[in-house]
Amino acid sequence: MQKIFLSNILPQIFVDNPPQSEVWRKQVAFERGRFYLIEADSGKGKSSLFGYIYGYRRDFDSDIFFDGKNIKKINSSEWDELRKNSLSILFQDLKIFPELTAWENIQLKNSLTAHHTDSRIVQMLSMLEIEGKAHKRCEKLSWGQQQRVAIVRALCQPFDFLLLDEPISHIDDRMADIVVRLITEEVKAQGAAVIVSSIGKALNLKYDTILNL
Repeated sequence: MQKIFLSNILPQIFVDNPPQSEVWRKQVAFERGRFYLIEADSGKGKSSLFGYIYGYRRDFDSDIFFDGKNIKKINSSEWDELRKNSLSILFQDLKIFPELTAWENIQLKNSLTAHHTDSRIVQMLSMLEIEGKAHKRCEKLSWGQQQRVAIVRALCQPFDFLLLDEPISHIDDRMADIVVRLITEEVKAQGAAVIVSSIGKALNLKYDTILNL
């Protein structure tokens, strides 16, 4: 997939009182190979936007297009393929399975495409300083450690667009710099785009476009 195009979309909850925004009710294009930052105050709908693009929320007006195809015409099997090979997401609430280990959570994603070898996954965990937590249940990990597990999991698939919803909200600045290096490596290897949301603590990437939600 090369392009995501938002055509005048707006969350239905805002229909009666549309906020000032560079995204809502605008024509916005996200292109593969570019880096985007979406800045927003809490409650402005950034997680909703990611939910619309990823296809698990539909409570918006107007249209979103993937390479010219309206996503409202995409069926469930097509969505499965998109989420397996074109779209990867780090959810704000992580959606980690607490009863599973860090390794098991990651392999739930990686096993779909065998995108990374076990040794590469260990390398990423080591880089993020959680290699020693790989076989601990995630309910025993801190939120910041779970966030790092979720980052690795999001990188364990092919993707054209990587959606990162507040990816370092519970990660300190030193570790955030390491996260930037890891994400940059993976994104450049795939020639992908990154769309990051932030309410004040953003990944220190070289963004091509910054939008205020």
